[in-house]
Amino acid sequence: MKRIAVITTIYRYLSHAQHFADRFLVGYPIEGRWHRPDMKIVSLFVDQQPEGEQSLDRAREFGFSVYPTIAEALRCGGDKLAVDAVLLIGEHGDYPHNEKGQVLYPRYEFFKACVKVFEEDGRAVPIFNDKHLSYSFEKAKEMVDDAHRLGFGLLAGSSLPVTWRLPDVELPLDCEIVNALMVGVGGSDPMDYHALEAMQCMVERRKGGETGVYAVQMLEGDAVWEAGKEGAWSYELLAAALSRSDTPCGLTLEDGRTQDLLDTSEPEARRPRGTEKSKLEKLVDNPSLYLIDYEDGLRGTLLMLNGAVRDYCFAARLKGNPLPVSTQFFLTPTPNVTYSACLIAKIEELFETGVAPYPAERTLLVSGALESCLTSRIQGQARLETPHLDVEYRAPAESQYARR
Repeated sequence: MKRIAVITTIYRYLSHAQHFADRFLVGYPIEGRWHRPDMKIVSLFVDQQPEGEQSLDRAREFGFSVYPTIAEALRCGGDKLAVDAVLLIGEHGDYPHNEKGQVLYPRYEFFKACVKVFEEDGRAVPIFNDKHLSYSFEKAKEMVDDAHRLGFGLLAGSSLPVTWRLPDVELPLDCEIVNALMVGVGGSDPMDYHALEAMQCMVERRKGGETGVYAVQMLEGDAVWEAGKEGAWSYELLAAALSRSDTPCGLTLEDGRTQDLLDTSEPEARRPRGTEKSKLEKLVDNPSLYLIDYEDGLRGTLLMLNGAVRDYCFAARLKGNPLPVSTQFFLTPTPNVTYSACLIAKIEELFETGVAPYPAERTLLVSGALESCLTSRIQGQARLETPHLDVEYRAPAESQYARR
């Protein structure tokens, strides 16, 4: 039975630590059955323990120990590495923000503490790192380099790439993508990260594989709509993505039904400057636009449209296809959020085999693209070249998302 150390910022109700660790403690639903991993949490390090925090209660209930340091948790109080895998969850808790609005979660510091134990004890074990590797691309790259240097499996990222898709859409491997667009909701930087990685798990399947990002730009407010009217992003793809949404908000609560938010039946859908706003523009108080220009010429677009919809949808134009392909990344409701169980299945695979089912380079590239977009925002929404984001990798043959 594999022995797991949990390293986390905080363990409370509906925190990521609870969603992930509890599934290793009691099991989770997958493919129409209840599954209990043949693995055991044996130790825990938690950085913050405010009132209502659950780590000590969980330790008493399930018979593991809470340690004051990461090294002690990995060694289970002894003098040698005593676990087979590490579940690293640096999400939630009270941490400062930087000037870009990023929460300075100590994922890098937690990871490096694990690496120090691996180096000292002459053995390394797989690590899952929740969400983006770090707010800093430089730190994130060092984490990936450490995994390659020491030869341990590293999996990271969001649950969106592995959740169900409505409809079931898998882009063919080595397809030719003309352009791609993602719609997301929520704040920065937690939710835009999810949306960017969802888009990345689709576009990485294009012909030639992933070769990196050469420039980014982030726009906000009216500049978002102006950029669309000037052709910086595709209204056709936005219409295709919105068609997959199950949560149109409408102009009033009673009007929150299926509707054409872009008014595409009207000839003035792409209105010239100074004319009446569309329904979409009226609904979204402060839109955000993330323009991602890839090394091979592809443009990826993320529109964060708070107030219009409440889910995450993707559309792309493939060469030779007359119509866009589109899908929704399906997020099930709280408290169970079974889409996180889809990610647990991938983590379990990593812990069992030592091999990540998809490359950490995906998360590395998205981590860096997000950081650069946020830099663009605070530098007057300028377009920034990003030669450091020359991350290359190949997508797995299968997309790894839930199908049953």
